[in-house]
Amino acid sequence: MKKLESSLKNMLLVLTGVTVISVALLAYVNELTKGPIAEANAKTLNEALKEVLPAFDNNPVAECDTIFSEKDGKKVADFIIYPAKEGDKWVGTAVEAKSMGFGGELKVLVGFDAEGKIYNYSLLSHAETPGLGSKAADWFKEGNKGSIKGLNPGEQPLTVSKDGGKVDAITASTITSRAFLNAVNAAYGAYKGNADATSGATQKVEPTDSISAK
Repeated sequence: MKKLESSLKNMLLVLTGVTVISVALLAYVNELTKGPIAEANAKTLNEALKEVLPAFDNNPVAECDTIFSEKDGKKVADFIIYPAKEGDKWVGTAVEAKSMGFGGELKVLVGFDAEGKIYNYSLLSHAETPGLGSKAADWFKEGNKGSIKGLNPGEQPLTVSKDGGKVDAITASTITSRAFLNAVNAAYGAYKGNADATSGATQKVEPTDSISAK
């Protein structure tokens, strides 16, 4: 077999071949993992809904709505609203909301009971400093110093004590605490149908693609 001459043309051919093979492999791996990833995400979401809402027997994910806004000509999902029912009785609503923290976007799932009081919450994702801002996952839960359990943001927006509010901020992480409470207040606005008032967004509610509860 004749040995290829070392030349720019031959090197480009080799690089092109490697690139094509790499792209094909990535596409194949992506296709293989897409299903399991979606299933894992659905499972995580359903577990979070069970944690933040009173007992329910419907499928909140299948019945959820999304509130969109237009930003820079693009459609952006601001809130996802999950209704919870037990039989024919509405028992509460969970709202997925977000705000900007110290390190980036902070996303929370806040559960409200039928009276508008906070039942529980789950910190879905964040980019805060490990060991400080990440404490938001538990700091505001029942039994902890900054507990927001049972509070109704409709009676008074939640703010940290440093700003004249009643909620104790995470130690050495006031910015993250403010961002977290901003997300909770915005979630309440969406729960009450006033997302545009709390976020400045143009309210538009549309059903999302349903994901079967696991």
